[in-house]
Amino acid sequence: MANLPVITGFGGINAAGRSSGHNGFRRLVFDQLSRGLQASTLQQLATLTGQLRQDQGLWRDANNAEVNVEEFLAANEETLLANTLIRKIKDADFDPKQIPYHQRAVFGGADSAGFEFTLRKRDLPSPLPADWQLADLPAGDSSVHVSTKAPVPVMLHSARQAEVTTAAQLPDGFDPASSYASRNHPRALQMTVFGASDAINSLGMDWERIRGLVPADKISVYAGSCLGQLDYNGSSGMLQARLLGKKVSSKQLPLGLNEMPADFLNAYLLGSLGTTGHNNGACATFLYNLRQGMRDIQSGSHRIAIIGTSESSLVPEVFDAFTTMGALASDASLLKLDGLDDADTPDHRRACRPFGDNSGFTLAESAQFIVLFDDELALETGASIYGAVNDIFVNADGFKKSITGPGMGNYLTMAKALAATKNVIGEDRLRHHTFVQAHGTGTPQNRVTESEILSRLAQTFGIGSWPVAAVKSYVGHSVASAAGDQLIASLGAWAHHLLPGIKTTEQLADDVAATNLDFLLAHKEFDAESMDAALINSKGFGGNNASASILSPHITQTMLSKRHGSAALRQYRSRNETVQEQQQAYNDACGRGENNTIYKFDHGVLTDKDLTLSTDHIKINNGTPDISLSVPNPYPDMCD
Repeated sequence: MANLPVITGFGGINAAGRSSGHNGFRRLVFDQLSRGLQASTLQQLATLTGQLRQDQGLWRDANNAEVNVEEFLAANEETLLANTLIRKIKDADFDPKQIPYHQRAVFGGADSAGFEFTLRKRDLPSPLPADWQLADLPAGDSSVHVSTKAPVPVMLHSARQAEVTTAAQLPDGFDPASSYASRNHPRALQMTVFGASDAINSLGMDWERIRGLVPADKISVYAGSCLGQLDYNGSSGMLQARLLGKKVSSKQLPLGLNEMPADFLNAYLLGSLGTTGHNNGACATFLYNLRQGMRDIQSGSHRIAIIGTSESSLVPEVFDAFTTMGALASDASLLKLDGLDDADTPDHRRACRPFGDNSGFTLAESAQFIVLFDDELALETGASIYGAVNDIFVNADGFKKSITGPGMGNYLTMAKALAATKNVIGEDRLRHHTFVQAHGTGTPQNRVTESEILSRLAQTFGIGSWPVAAVKSYVGHSVASAAGDQLIASLGAWAHHLLPGIKTTEQLADDVAATNLDFLLAHKEFDAESMDAALINSKGFGGNNASASILSPHITQTMLSKRHGSAALRQYRSRNETVQEQQQAYNDACGRGENNTIYKFDHGVLTDKDLTLSTDHIKINNGTPDISLSVPNPYPDMCD
């Protein structure tokens, strides 16, 4: 009998804002919210981005001037909303109008009489070109006179206009580095610290108390990025430094490793001694990691799993690479789609148009984390229940022509996810009470292939009108974190009984397969407890396909009641009241501009003097239960 992996906490940051408390989700459906929820959403955005804070009971703006909070939010609503979601790139580490590059040039030539110049002695190349002749200048001058008859190849500093000026950046004004002592960390690791802290704080329980209930080896962490940390503090700096006349730092290589988000969680947030790792799968990476954590919980090898991804690759080199592949929606392609002239301004807000006439995806940055408890621990602690992970399937594409092209694997993953969902909720509920969070990148190839897969499977499983959402239309494509964005949006949909519409797409493209599908081009409300499961789909470069069956909170609680009994559920609900109070207190604190980021540098570092060894257990002097050495033998029939 497998344990049920229950989602008990979640958090993160993306272009919609902070994830916990469904704050980011509410930005997606802002126009459908009550005025009270709209005000709360605006307040959370204002405090997140440093535009507003409460100080000793008084509200102050970014200039420290006292303000009336209601008047401030009303006056700044348009700006707060405009500075979120997909938009024109602004305040990035580079200017899209002035992307630096080196233009190759040659001074002199084979038929020239020669070439002469002066150069500071310390700037002379090593080794010195054989045909260079040096002559000292007057005493006291630190330069030398150089003459040569050979051509001198040089690189001239130049700048170019970016072809793509749209991205889903974190909300303008929010800087993850300001939330803790970041010490030149790459941006994705800064986002890791903020996003994972948000997830841990969202539990409504003190992490040290939780650690006291579970042995260290019963906690697992799976987190990372797909592309690695590619800004100057990470791998890019390591590769660029010498070519820029600088030195490589001691941090750039290790901090650029793509499993480093998991390492940061263990070392600086959780103090975890448990299982750790990262399962990279291109655009399906989040589900690859979630599958690892799910299996840990189901098998009973672990009781807690923390899963996440953090991706921040909004650097010129990545834009350049994806643009060369023809994968991104360029300014020129957007103008062409809308029948505009080159002199016009592209509609940056509608750059990503899943399943409509489109031209490419929009690059994004995002860090998303969830916390899984086994069902018994969830009830024991009174943890809030946001849903459960039923199953996740991963399949490759087989033989391919283009390594980045789609293939057969996604048919297998989605078909299995549907079958697994039917196992739990039955055929009728599968047909009428589920929805799809599509990969929905906004590329012409995706709209054809994914719609065909979903349509054929809907027909096969007898689903008459399957709701299809695609949140990349709001938050872009965050590569490793893409399915994390989709999952967090699904949890928000259950909380608010509202599926976000694909509002950037005005009508479906002619080549989209729509039979038995209901592409949600507008927000869709649904009755409480009428959506039992979500199918999360990911299609990654290289044939990395993953699809997840996620169960709703009400189905999860029904399953828990069946296993543990109604009395256990009543006791659980009583314990959960305190947890909900703490969760609300955390959300309120964020809404006042308080910083609750967890970062424990050089904190509680253990040495070999802090553990006691025996043949049947290991005792660690940190307040956690002993680690058992009663390891089961999986091969008893093969041993004497």
